[in-house]
Amino acid sequence: LVPHPCPPIPELLAFSRRYRGLTLVLTFLCYTSYHLSRKPISIVKSQLHPNCSALGPNPHNDSNSSTWCSWAPFDGDNYNELFGALDNAFLVAYAIGMFISGIFGERLPLRYYLSGGMVLSGLFTVLFGLGYFWDIHVLWYFIIMQICNGLAQTTGWPAVVACVGNWFGKGKRGLIMGIWNSHTSVGNILGSLIAGVWVSSAWGLSFIVPGIIIAAMGVICFLFLVEYPEDVGCSPPLHHDAGGAPTTEKDPEGIASHEGPLSVLGQSSTARSDSPKEPAEEPEAISFLGALRIPGVVEFSLCLLFAKLVSYTFLYWLPLYIVNVAHFSAKEAGDLSTLFDAGGILGGIFAGLISDYTGGRATTCCVMLVVAAPMLFLYNHIGQNGIGTSIAMLIVCGALVNGPYALITTAVSADLGTHESLKGNAKALSTVTAIIDGTGSIGAALGPLLAGLISPTGWNNVFYMLIAADVLACLLLTRVVVKEVRGWCGYMARKRGYVPT
Repeated sequence: LVPHPCPPIPELLAFSRRYRGLTLVLTFLCYTSYHLSRKPISIVKSQLHPNCSALGPNPHNDSNSSTWCSWAPFDGDNYNELFGALDNAFLVAYAIGMFISGIFGERLPLRYYLSGGMVLSGLFTVLFGLGYFWDIHVLWYFIIMQICNGLAQTTGWPAVVACVGNWFGKGKRGLIMGIWNSHTSVGNILGSLIAGVWVSSAWGLSFIVPGIIIAAMGVICFLFLVEYPEDVGCSPPLHHDAGGAPTTEKDPEGIASHEGPLSVLGQSSTARSDSPKEPAEEPEAISFLGALRIPGVVEFSLCLLFAKLVSYTFLYWLPLYIVNVAHFSAKEAGDLSTLFDAGGILGGIFAGLISDYTGGRATTCCVMLVVAAPMLFLYNHIGQNGIGTSIAMLIVCGALVNGPYALITTAVSADLGTHESLKGNAKALSTVTAIIDGTGSIGAALGPLLAGLISPTGWNNVFYMLIAADVLACLLLTRVVVKEVRGWCGYMARKRGYVPT
């Protein structure tokens, strides 16, 4: 029998590119919907405890005239602490669940795991919003919904990073994932705008509509997501060369002999038809302690703890800060806060591009964190002097704060999850990503909590706390930065002939 002629290699590479594009788009939309459903709580806060005196006299004619328009139980003087409790119910559950989620992500089909988590997250988001229509005024109802939602949302990040890491090698990973990571900011922006439509009329819809969106995306993910290149006859990407050194490929498609479909590339059709395949032994998923031993995981995890503390404090408290300091309405403050996320898009792309060019992920993060500290100080002192100044400072601060955060949670996590010490074992991406993001989520829980406790003493103190966190994040990367600088110095010395190559 004459073997069936193989399709031309360019057609097969185009086939592979289409699936890469599909994976990027689907995972982008999935995680956009995750953040879209997290944002409404920060927009609705100012409506749960508004300035009632600005709305006119109390129509109920009771003694509690200053808070007649607030939503119980957030109508007391301790409303900031209650808002902090809501934030932390979500964030603590998210941080704890994240460490467990990565382990499940390595052992369960990612498509089922991701889509199931999205549907559950949508359900709990909708139930939170129904509290408005059901006239619920019990704090524990909202706390429980936040805890359940936080646990459900832990399915997202390890799964989407693992999917993208399965499809893309190290070449241009920082730039690709920097652009892809804009889903975080796009989701925050869309969540702010969608929640702002109903925040002043029926704030329950500010949760119900995003909940429906993320559940619908979960169904789409279930129908169309492809987890591994091998599932559609494509080879996995080249993360390292045969000697274990990082690949220097410039094109994300990789080299044809490594990245094309399995049906043609790497062997001839005759060899394929005459020699049967040896059954490949499935590698075991890496253990939690094994992932911690990968060089750089601990340093980047602790750095992300403080970087995410700053980012999530802005995520949950920026609209309320703008309302209190600049005296905008709830909708105007929500719209203005989207500029911080717009800056985050630029920062993530810039960080990925620079780190790809220099090869210094840690150094890129460190420089941006160093510059972010004085920018936060300036925003607090001059950021409300005019609308133009406020816009510029929000974009700059968003870029510098979210750039390192985006780089660590995407390209750095994927690099470490495919580290050369793993010897090609792909069963580590989800666990490493979960450890890094789970540690960062501890900071994400601490930031809003500290902001709720400190804000009654003045917003200046909140910003001093954020600046201190930025400095600590930078210091924790010192060892990795020194290693990168020594690597550059050795490379330049070899290039100039000072030492033997």
